[in-house]
Amino acid sequence: MNIIEDLHARGLINQMTDEEGLEKHLIENRVSLYCGFDPTADSLHIGHLLPILMLKRFQEAGHRPIALVGGGTGLIGDPSGRSEERQLNEESIVQDWVANIKSQLSRLIDFSDEKTGAKVVNNYDWLSEMSVIDLLRDVGKHFSVNYMLAKDSVETRIENGISFTEFTYMLLQSLDFQRLNQQEGVTLQIGGSDQWGNITAGLEFIRRKSDEGEDVEAYGLTVPLITKADGSKFGKTAGGAIWLDEKKTSPYEFYQFWINTDDRDVVKFLKSFTFLSLEEIGELETELSERPEQRKAQRRLAEEMTKMVHSEAALNQAQRITAALFGGDINDLTKEEVEVGFKDVPTYELVDSEKGLIDLLVEASISSSKRQAREDIQNGAIYINDQRQQDMGYVVNQEDRIDNAFTVIRRGKKKYFLVRHSS
Repeated sequence: MNIIEDLHARGLINQMTDEEGLEKHLIENRVSLYCGFDPTADSLHIGHLLPILMLKRFQEAGHRPIALVGGGTGLIGDPSGRSEERQLNEESIVQDWVANIKSQLSRLIDFSDEKTGAKVVNNYDWLSEMSVIDLLRDVGKHFSVNYMLAKDSVETRIENGISFTEFTYMLLQSLDFQRLNQQEGVTLQIGGSDQWGNITAGLEFIRRKSDEGEDVEAYGLTVPLITKADGSKFGKTAGGAIWLDEKKTSPYEFYQFWINTDDRDVVKFLKSFTFLSLEEIGELETELSERPEQRKAQRRLAEEMTKMVHSEAALNQAQRITAALFGGDINDLTKEEVEVGFKDVPTYELVDSEKGLIDLLVEASISSSKRQAREDIQNGAIYINDQRQQDMGYVVNQEDRIDNAFTVIRRGKKKYFLVRHSS
């Protein structure tokens, strides 16, 4: 099975130019391809994963991926897929984001692979050197306004308004493709489905800039927009985006995102995001159909993604926290693991080395009053480090500390509270 056949089988192709020609081109050549990533934040998120992993798939098939980080285009703003103007960021901030994104990409694509010669480029290096006159004469001259207005990325914005700045974004991305075609031999650009208009504009620009009579071989391919079965946006949770930066989304939170995948989505996600064989995914699909309560497909998805994006060690920590919080012993966790696992629960700092349980429940706003605290204890609703405590005179002390730093108190089945000991 060649790369195009595999992508079709996984449902990873939305549109492509000249499928027969591209498939033949990929079979007969070691192809250089690229995908662009604009720095719109200090980290990529899982919405960027699909095109990144597409580059990785092509690399594993023997082709040469180039990841373009848009230090230049990131200063302009892509109108594609947006209903309103992007906020412009300071150049120094954007360049800091570029450095972060380069680091994240290097964890997923092997830029040390001498065989494929994969690399990262920054379009700020050439766009910043262009004058306005150069842009208008050498690029703008090849695009009619009517042609640009017909593109979805522009047409959908006309009613609400689009600035000239974002209107010219198409020219800059087309220039990127043409430059990489000339200097790096890039013959394929890939991107999300919202990039189709920009990609085809780049192909047209390459054709127009080629020497008369020269047959330039170049192609475009887009991946589909990943949607969830319940209609919600992929990659978004109640807490916001799922980031690739572990400081913004911990490996445990990342693992939990994937393991909580809906049964209706898990097979699609296994095909789209993992490098498991289609045969193994088929076996997991059968397992899901026969024993859905075991969630084996979800666990495998979470394992593969956490290991790939973070590391084997990060996966082990995520699994360790998960096991402790869902049926294990949280006393076995380290201070750092408790902080990660209970990141979003209410936290109370206790200065005293010891504290009566009733007083602590009230001071930490776990129970609304001493009377309520007594009722909670008597009814068996209070747990200290997952152990039920029904002693009215109990004193929380040194022995209740996890790694000498935290005590976890639970009220009822799901209401967790974290006590941080400062003494």
